[in-house]
Amino acid sequence: VQLQASGGGLVQPGGSLRLSCAAYGFSLGNHAIGWFRQAPGKEREGVSRISSNADNMMYADFVKGRFPISRDNAKNTVYLQMNSLEPEDTAVYYCARQKVGPQSLHPTWYDWWGQGTQVTVSS
Repeated sequence: VQLQASGGGLVQPGGSLRLSCAAYGFSLGNHAIGWFRQAPGKEREGVSRISSNADNMMYADFVKGRFPISRDNAKNTVYLQMNSLEPEDTAVYYCARQKVGPQSLHPTWYDWWGQGTQVTVSS
């Protein structure tokens, strides 16, 4: 049972990346999924969350409008489309499953975590 994040890389400021979070061994469709990031020397912070049936999405203030989140339960995958990337977006990005709890981007509500994918925004 695992989550696997992929799609990171090196991109210039203003560029785009699409991150994928694939689940193996369980169905993503029963759970809310969150994206988080952690930059060197900083705490892990919530980026976005999508409910199990995609009827509710949450975004951190710093990404609202730039990083639409979506999911394809048939493919057991959640996506984070990252547009208008800035150097400040450089971090390791993680996806995680929320088993129970409120609509929240706080990491403590999430129990299973993927291994992370590096996003570097630099010219």
